[in-house]
Amino acid sequence: MHATVTRGLGAAALLALAIAGAGQRFSGASAAAPDAVGAGAEWPGINADSNETGFSRLTGITAANVHRLGLAWTYELPGEASLEGAPIMVGGMLYFTGSYATVYALDARTGKRVWSYAPETWKNYPSKMNFNFAANRGVAYAGGRIFSAALDGRLFALDARTGKLVWSVETTDPHNGQTITGAPRVFAGPDGIKAVIVGQGGADFGMRGYVTAYDQETGKQLWRSYMVPGSPEQNAGHPALEAAAKTWSPDFWKKTGGGGGPWDSITYDAALNRLYVGTANAAPYDPEMRSPGGGDNLYTASIVALDAGSGRILWHYQTNPRDSWDFDATQQMTLATLTIDGKRHRVLMQAPKNGFFYVIDRDTGKLLSAGKIGKENWADHIDLTTGRPVENPDIRYEHGMVRIYPSGAGAHDWMRMAWDPATGLVYIPYMQFATAFHRGAPDADDVDIMGLDIGNYKKEPGDATGALLAWDPVRQQARWRVPLRTMWNGGVLATAGGVVFQGRADGWLVAYDAVHGRQLWKGYAGMGIIGAPITYALGGRQYVAVLAGYGGTASMFGAALNVGWKYQDPRRLLVFALDAHAKLPPSPAPTLVVNALDNPDEKLDPKAAATGKAMFMACAACHGLNLVNAGGPGPDLRESPIPLDPDAFYALVHDGLRMDKGMPGFGIFGRPQIEAIRQYIRAVQRETAERNARH
Repeated sequence: MHATVTRGLGAAALLALAIAGAGQRFSGASAAAPDAVGAGAEWPGINADSNETGFSRLTGITAANVHRLGLAWTYELPGEASLEGAPIMVGGMLYFTGSYATVYALDARTGKRVWSYAPETWKNYPSKMNFNFAANRGVAYAGGRIFSAALDGRLFALDARTGKLVWSVETTDPHNGQTITGAPRVFAGPDGIKAVIVGQGGADFGMRGYVTAYDQETGKQLWRSYMVPGSPEQNAGHPALEAAAKTWSPDFWKKTGGGGGPWDSITYDAALNRLYVGTANAAPYDPEMRSPGGGDNLYTASIVALDAGSGRILWHYQTNPRDSWDFDATQQMTLATLTIDGKRHRVLMQAPKNGFFYVIDRDTGKLLSAGKIGKENWADHIDLTTGRPVENPDIRYEHGMVRIYPSGAGAHDWMRMAWDPATGLVYIPYMQFATAFHRGAPDADDVDIMGLDIGNYKKEPGDATGALLAWDPVRQQARWRVPLRTMWNGGVLATAGGVVFQGRADGWLVAYDAVHGRQLWKGYAGMGIIGAPITYALGGRQYVAVLAGYGGTASMFGAALNVGWKYQDPRRLLVFALDAHAKLPPSPAPTLVVNALDNPDEKLDPKAAATGKAMFMACAACHGLNLVNAGGPGPDLRESPIPLDPDAFYALVHDGLRMDKGMPGFGIFGRPQIEAIRQYIRAVQRETAERNARH
């Protein structure tokens, strides 16, 4: 069995280009057909092209010369936090977003800022800031406009030359728990429709997920397609939703919105004029709470194919029927053409959270193959006849605590993978961890999430580590694997020069040989990397760019995921090129030292601190579980003087005095609740200070 590419250049031609480009300063973009796989001189989408390949046809940087890569320039981003997106490059301009969807436009050759636009979520809908990791994953470009979406649910269009706001629409209810962190996608259909499409998060709060298409020119809504059914009246006239409703309890919609929010990846299939939407978990996690007695709970944890012109559901494939572990299928969906057992298939490839890699015939939605990419214990295998997982017994916490691999963070999450048609491999940021589930009230060191006790457990060998995995999608097996010390490393870029790039949590951008996985080069970014690199060409020179800004979920779970350091540098965009020799500004090295503050004369209330620990889950997304913050958007509270003053702490947390800096106000909490959180923070401060004194 082998892989081929039928659109544009074939694998052999791409490999020939890579070999021919070795040792040259730049070649490649002009040699490829316009519809070839991946990106050329420009990088017009966050994953290169509409097929979401993460692949570049450029061959100026090769396995033979990548060791000459050096820093060309940087752009400092003080005040930014988690940088999870990737830039795009169109018309000599780099466009990217900061942690609260501020859009930046820089000259791609020099790094000079041309304009920026801040949507100011804190001013428009401040309540939405209570549901965030302070992250945004990028922009889309079409017709001279930049499209992005703010955390509060606004989708907006900007003039790409000036940054002037052209239009803005609300895509969610301003007062509910739906937010947007994903990048919108654009498409132009054969029917003349030119649309920008966006989903939203909120499944964990029971929100009913949907995607909406808007006219690129005016912002007018073209259609909306719901990913889970609603009431019988809402489902009427929609056969797919009426069918899905039969997989839920008859009155589920009265108790929960179901979930399924498509918070990240959407892929446009130009050949079929279709959209593929990845949907999130069902809500709440415990299936007996949301749908007692059974039911697959369609279309959660699914890939849903839509007609791009109307939003009508055409087919679906559910990766996890009756999801019970937060196994989203929102991860990147990459389109390719593979030859499997002598037959060519137009396929969709996905590595969702659940630990399997899926190859699906995108014409029909039929599963062609599925293989385990790492440690996984919830299913034995996927039945290719039915397409359903053959599940292991007692995995839905029927008889007490159960430890499930992978964790709710996934074996692969939103960090971008890349498909290289020359090697026939998909390069995946892999993670190994588990989640311990138990019904009932949480134990002292556990947390309650959507009615379940999400508990601690004794780690097994390899837990909380990651890897860069080179996966053969035809043979469903690993070709090579590079082990990494931590989970939550950055996304991946593959190039026709035979080089694969990945940013890591430890602050290094690393280049590997695409065929064998041998490390070829690394460059220090001064800050952990979680987004994906890109590459582009200007003036006969190829560049590699990456955003360095560690945070998001990685910072929240830093204590458990072997991420203990604190970076001192500001967030930044770094751009590399052959034979460049710029230097990073001097900065302190990452440190494990925490200079905890304490007032030893203050008497703390252990009971209030215990209550505050449970409530601190509302704060952990920014400040880290147990106050251990691995680069999150908020400061390390162990070092903060504000908790030492009860009145100042109350004013900050309740009134939102620093809303414009990303600190939301929690007016939903009264003084006793906020004091309990303060007591917990103070207790951790004191414990840390006393430990430091002993050592």
